Amino acid sequence: MNINTTNKITPVTLKQWLHDGQEVAVLDIREHGQYGEEHLFYVVSIPYSKLEVEVARLVPRKNVRLVLVGDEYGALSSKACQRLHAMGYQDIHVLDGAMPAWKKAGLEVFAGVNLPSKAFGELAEHAFNTPRITALELNQKIAAKENMVILDGRPFAEYKKMSIPTAVCCPNGELALRIDEIAPDPETTIVINCAGRTRSIIGAQTLINLGIPNKVLALENGTQGWYLQDLALDHGQTRKYPDHINETGMDARKLRARALAEKHNVQFVDSNIVHAWLKEKDRSTYLCDVRTPEEYAKGTVLNAQHTPGGQLVQATDQYVGVKGARLVLIDQEGIRAPAMASWLAMLGWEVAVWMDAFKHASTDVQHNENKQHAPSLDDIVSSEGISKIESEQIAALMHSGVNVIDLRPSMKFRESHLLGAVWSIRPNLSQLTQLSKEKPILLIAEDIETAKLASLDLREVGVQQIYVNIDTPSIWKAAKLSLESSPNTPTNEQCIDYLFFVHDRHDGNKAAARQYLAWEMNLLAQIDDLEKNTFKLPH
Repeated sequence: MNINTTNKITPVTLKQWLHDGQEVAVLDIREHGQYGEEHLFYVVSIPYSKLEVEVARLVPRKNVRLVLVGDEYGALSSKACQRLHAMGYQDIHVLDGAMPAWKKAGLEVFAGVNLPSKAFGELAEHAFNTPRITALELNQKIAAKENMVILDGRPFAEYKKMSIPTAVCCPNGELALRIDEIAPDPETTIVINCAGRTRSIIGAQTLINLGIPNKVLALENGTQGWYLQDLALDHGQTRKYPDHINETGMDARKLRARALAEKHNVQFVDSNIVHAWLKEKDRSTYLCDVRTPEEYAKGTVLNAQHTPGGQLVQATDQYVGVKGARLVLIDQEGIRAPAMASWLAMLGWEVAVWMDAFKHASTDVQHNENKQHAPSLDDIVSSEGISKIESEQIAALMHSGVNVIDLRPSMKFRESHLLGAVWSIRPNLSQLTQLSKEKPILLIAEDIETAKLASLDLREVGVQQIYVNIDTPSIWKAAKLSLESSPNTPTNEQCIDYLFFVHDRHDGNKAAARQYLAWEMNLLAQIDDLEKNTFKLPH
């Protein structure tokens, strides 16, 4: 498909669409590093490298109004339009001129990730006047062994990487359910931290909004602020919230969570209503299971995605790709879903709590017209001409003259890769000089999905035979394959998949940490009244 004037839209039109009250999915199809350097406020990152898999999850309704933000001259957007039309998407538009045109129109450009949630966190701190504590003040309290508990509001995997000394992992989505057991003494001071600012603010304010009697504080600037004060962080800690749920006082917790949700006009609905919503062909409804990973793994409602409560508020655009969609939250006890729904309502979403999701939900939900799980890749990519091989077979294959293209993240390639391999990424494959119709290609990837999607583009330039290996450097080494590292290859400019200032802040880079915190705090100066008015915070 070629882009023509009928499906191009101007920046001014797109700005209007973003605020006209109708559903719209605005997708930035550039790679993550390019997106993170500059993008629109209300845009969802779906890199072309993962387009078909991610769009099925994030934009389930095929007839939704959809806008692509791609490259200035339209080549990438044209490819993406072709892929999406093949998947059945019907109402596709392209931002004419992409980001250069957006800037030329005098519209604001943002760096970073999870923009609406991050800006909302800063606004929430001002709206609620959330009390906070500095790293140095908290360090003094720890040294004095005050009656205090520090709760890390991030998921367990993030907590394990680095944490405040003595802190216990309790993700924000679990606070409403578990705080009475963690801090039963009302005289205990509760401090909530995250890596930066947003989850510290939202976690602390969640407890305050619920009416917890304890003194509650947000750690200013989180683990990054701690590190910037030259205070030592813990690494590899495993302290976390109790595995079991204490049934004592459950009714009281339900009442306070429901009261908080109702204060923010959250709907409480039953299965009949949800099933009717799921049948609607002109409306996007997302089922969001806010429970723990362990609970979700044991089973959930059909088509519900795992959206841990704190993360759903912190990074809504990673779970929901349609602005103006309806969110239906589910848990098993009626505490976590209402508490998190209160924040999503303040973020401007239409949100409901499905009260009897696990009591009456059954396979009759299969009539859902808007399936939220990704289709099988076999439905998108034919496996013909693709052969998965083991590491032990690679040496002979390379000896026969195969070209090796490594599709793993650029930082993984720099660290270690097969000798002679070339790094590339899906949108750049057609530019490789190594490609020829006659010569087979060995793709190195972290997962088969990435390789299969890349094969679509390789076939279009005439590659006939494609081999795939998804092993790791340790397995290659065990297979006696030669490896090499390349700290400067690909160059920083070529690493379009990597956003340096966001990621490097966790690797001892103080300049990146300072840049990140300054970026968060400057968001309020960047957003306009239309964007501010989307949120429904108290005045």
